[in-house]
Amino acid sequence: MKDLSLRLRIFLFFCLLAVGSLAIISGGLFMGYRQLGNAAALSSFITAGTISALGITGLVVVIWLLFDENVSKPIEGLAAGVRVRAHANVQDDIEAEAAKYLGDLAPAVSAIHKRLASEIKASTDAVVERTARLEAQRAQLLQILSDIPVAVIVARQDHSIVLYDGQAADLMERECPARLNGSVFDYLDESSIHQALKALNEHEGARQEIGIKGRSGAIYKGHIRQFGDNAGYTLMLEPLAPDAARPLVYDFDLLEKEASDDLNNCALRDLTFVVFDSETTGLDPVSDDVVQLGAVRVVNGKIVEGEVFDTLVNPGRPIPPGSTAVHHVSDQMVADAPGFEHVSRAFHRFCENAVIIAHNAPFDMAFLRRQCGGTDIAFDHPVLDTVHLSAVVFGGSAEHTLDALCNRLDVTIPETVRHTALGDALATAEALVAMIPILEGRGLRSFAQVRAEVKKHKRILTVDA
Repeated sequence: MKDLSLRLRIFLFFCLLAVGSLAIISGGLFMGYRQLGNAAALSSFITAGTISALGITGLVVVIWLLFDENVSKPIEGLAAGVRVRAHANVQDDIEAEAAKYLGDLAPAVSAIHKRLASEIKASTDAVVERTARLEAQRAQLLQILSDIPVAVIVARQDHSIVLYDGQAADLMERECPARLNGSVFDYLDESSIHQALKALNEHEGARQEIGIKGRSGAIYKGHIRQFGDNAGYTLMLEPLAPDAARPLVYDFDLLEKEASDDLNNCALRDLTFVVFDSETTGLDPVSDDVVQLGAVRVVNGKIVEGEVFDTLVNPGRPIPPGSTAVHHVSDQMVADAPGFEHVSRAFHRFCENAVIIAHNAPFDMAFLRRQCGGTDIAFDHPVLDTVHLSAVVFGGSAEHTLDALCNRLDVTIPETVRHTALGDALATAEALVAMIPILEGRGLRSFAQVRAEVKKHKRILTVDA
C-alpha cells in the first residue's frame, strides 16, 4: 500500500467504505427477512436492498469526487510544490488558492517557504559575491591559457574525458562529436594510448612524447602526462589552429565518479543524457518526415554548454504551410540541408552511450526509428520521457505540457525559439536538470528506480523502450 499514490489509496478507501456499507445493509436486510419469516416479503426486501445499494454507492462516489478534487489533488499539489522549492531553484510563492479547503495547511506551508527563502537569499548573496571573484579569476586563467598553443584533453583512468579546450574540440570534431564524459577512444587510437601509459609507468616518468592516430587516420603529435596516483592523464596535442579561441569544457566532479557497468544501478545524476526535439512535416510518424533536429547533452546533472546538435533536414518533399506556421521551417530553408540519412548518422554518434530524453518521447522516437528503417542505424538507446517524469514529480492529475512543466519549474522558453527543435530541446533539458534533485529527494536515485516509478504513469503516454 505504501507504494501507491495518495489519490489511489484514498480511492481504495472509499471503495472499501462502499463495499462495507453494502455488506452491512445486505446483512441487516437478510436478518430482518429471516426474522419476519414471510416468503412473500422477499421482493420487498430485495427492492429495499437495491435502492439502498444504489443510494449508498452514489453517495460514496459523490463524496469521493468532492474529496479527490478538494483534498487529495490539493495535497498532491502542495507536496509537489514543496519538493520543487526544496530541491530546485524556484522562488515563487506556493499557490494556496487550490488548497483553500485544507484550512491553515496551505498558509502554513507558504509561511515556511517564505522564511526559508529569506534565509537562503541571505546565504546566496554571499555565495554570489564569492562566485563573482572566482569567475573573474577563471576568466584571467582562460586568457593566460589562450596564449598556450596546445590542444588539451584531460581524462580519468578509465579514459572518460573530464576536460577539453576549444583547440581540442576542433581536433575531436574531425573524428566524432566532442562529448564530455565520452571515451578518449572515440577519437584516438586505443593501443597507442595504452602503450604510452605503460611506458610512463615502466620508466616512472611523468610525461612522454606521443604520436597518435585518430579514427579518421589523421596523425596527432604532442605529449601525454599522468597526474596523481592512477587518477588519470592529460593529452597535450598540436592544435589545428593555434590562434583560434579555446573555451574550456570541463567538470572535475567527474574525476570522483566511478563508471558502472549496470545501467539500472547507475545513479540518475551519473547518467549522460541527450535531450532532443524534432520538428516535422506533420503529426503522423508513419507518413511525415523530420525537417529539423536539435539536441543538447546533460552530464553530471548539468547542461554542457557548447555540446549542441542543431540542423535542418531536407525531407525530400514539400512542407505543408500549416506545419511551417508552427515551426517556421520553410521549403527554402531546407533546400540545401542534408537528408535524414546523413543527419541520423551524425545524431547517432552524438547520442553514443547516452540515455535519450524527449518531451512526449514516443512521438519523436517513432520518427527516428521509422526513418532509420532499412539502414544500419538503430536508435536502441534507453529512453526517458519528461512527460512521465513530470507525472512522477507533480502527480498524474497535473498538466504535463512542456509549457506547463517549464512554468512550474521556473524555466523560461523565449518566444523566439519556442517550437524550434533546439529551443524546445534546451527547455526540456533545463526542466530535466531541475527535476533530477527533486527525484533524488524522493528517494529515486537510480535509473531502475526511476523507470519503475515511471511505469506507474504509463496511462499518460505509452512508456518507450
